[in-house]
Amino acid sequence: MNRENTPPSPVASARNLDDYWMPFTANRQFKARPRLVESAEGLYYRSVDGRQILDGCSGLWCCNAGHGRREISEAVARQIRELDYAPSFQMGHPLPFELAERLAAIAPPGLNKLFFTNSGSESADTALKIALAYQRAIGQGTRTRLIGRELGYHGVGFGGLSVGGMGGNRKAFSANLLPGVDHLPHTLDIARNAFSRGLPEFGVEKADELERLVALHGAENIAAVIVEPMSGSAGVVLPPLGYLQRLREITRKHGILLIFDEVITGFGRIGEAFAAQRWGVTPDILTSAKGLTNGAVPMGAVFVHQDIFDAFMQGPDGIELFHGYTYSGHPLACAAALAALDIYQGEGLFQRAIELEDYWCDALLGLRDLPHVVDIRCVGLVGAVQLAADPAGAGLRGYRVFEQCFHDGAMLRCTGDTLALAPPLIIDKAEIDRLLEIFAGAVRKVA
Repeated sequence: MNRENTPPSPVASARNLDDYWMPFTANRQFKARPRLVESAEGLYYRSVDGRQILDGCSGLWCCNAGHGRREISEAVARQIRELDYAPSFQMGHPLPFELAERLAAIAPPGLNKLFFTNSGSESADTALKIALAYQRAIGQGTRTRLIGRELGYHGVGFGGLSVGGMGGNRKAFSANLLPGVDHLPHTLDIARNAFSRGLPEFGVEKADELERLVALHGAENIAAVIVEPMSGSAGVVLPPLGYLQRLREITRKHGILLIFDEVITGFGRIGEAFAAQRWGVTPDILTSAKGLTNGAVPMGAVFVHQDIFDAFMQGPDGIELFHGYTYSGHPLACAAALAALDIYQGEGLFQRAIELEDYWCDALLGLRDLPHVVDIRCVGLVGAVQLAADPAGAGLRGYRVFEQCFHDGAMLRCTGDTLALAPPLIIDKAEIDRLLEIFAGAVRKVA
């Protein structure tokens, strides 16, 4: 549809944009040149001016099965007519029990206890609290220190911020973050691993920094280590070959819990249900959200090992964990998640990223000669193209490419000068070509 012949949508007027304080957004910049979508179907959004926008990042890493899935919307509609809400404290309804059973069946071995949240941030904070309470429950009350990683993102709660490692997220709150937190070094090493296909070859030794932190703080004082198997928000930072296995060896050796934040990697993004299965490393706790409901209703889930759960089920009969949310296991979220699982499993989407991985990486790595490209990273059905910073300032070139892509018909994620791509798992080869054609054109225009 021709933009000039399309009447402006009423929601596009500046008057109607003023009151909403947008999250993780340069509000003045956005409201000067709004990017608004009003509907979505399959792989495409429809902008308010009638253009099709190819979704190159599954919404916000969450719409893994694409948009407008009637199976999910109809399940939610049926559920809201039958039961809109039920209290989650000292009460229940059948759906979270059914969903927990379904999720336990696809989880890594032993991670068969589910605690429901409403977001990835809540999942991260819940996992940290469970880890601390578990150490106390088994008589290891000195284990209060938490270890995160540079460039890690674990949401915006004070727990997740504290173990997270993205400076921009932390700096305004640095005086109020949790005490007793340390960080491993990140694994991004462009000098040795630029343009890697799949997991990079170099960097496994960075996991050994955990041994240094153990020596510094004492194993008896460390409760848990939390990492993303793949750091998505930092710009698709991949674990070197053997890195996650080495973290698992060190944490097990010292009695430290290992937590995987799979809010982005969960539900098929890199193949299999979870990265833990694709890369053969089982943590003690695993967090999820985003793809759990295909983005349709806010929901998160924390997968906890049976042994951890059993440690809480000792002593007097009463509340074992003083933690939870008003909307834990919400009926609508459960209905959406169950329908999403049916789609994922019925359409074989957990294997889709593996099936397309070679084609996807070939296509992405074929962009290496574009202007200003300094690195390309890819695995499963996720990738990133990192551009050299503009001399006028870091992030300017990346943002201009992001904005140009939207104008030209594709939506990506922009982290500084890194553009992340993670299209819905229903994409095919022709649409991969189209997505990267739009992206390449935008890079050339900005250059």
